[in-house]
Amino acid sequence: QVQLVESGGGSVQAGGSLRLSCAASRYTGIGNCIGWFRQAPGKAREGVAVIYTGGGSTYYADSVKGRFTISQDNAKNMVYLQMNRLKPEDTAMYYCGASMGWLSPGPKIPPLAYFGYWGQGTQVTVSS
Repeated sequence: QVQLVESGGGSVQAGGSLRLSCAASRYTGIGNCIGWFRQAPGKAREGVAVIYTGGGSTYYADSVKGRFTISQDNAKNMVYLQMNRLKPEDTAMYYCGASMGWLSPGPKIPPLAYFGYWGQGTQVTVSS
């Protein structure tokens, strides 16, 4: 059973920064796409950023482009999300998700249906 464990959430003021970490128990058995997703109260879960573990291609939601950066350390089975210039609308529970199979990179974040492995989430709260 693959486990994904997120950490790094917290409360910050608008304009601040946070770095989220996702630790995967192993990469074997999961797909080639790992990413960050978020869900605010009363809203559907949405993709924030994904990275393809093989080639390192990255894709972002328009709302976070230029502010968030996703990266990986394959040697440690870790994926990170550096979040800068945070806004109150970034407030949500952030989840790490991994695809169930091999996905072809691009041109945008794949639909949630392709992701079958999830962490428990980490809360990010941005105050104005």
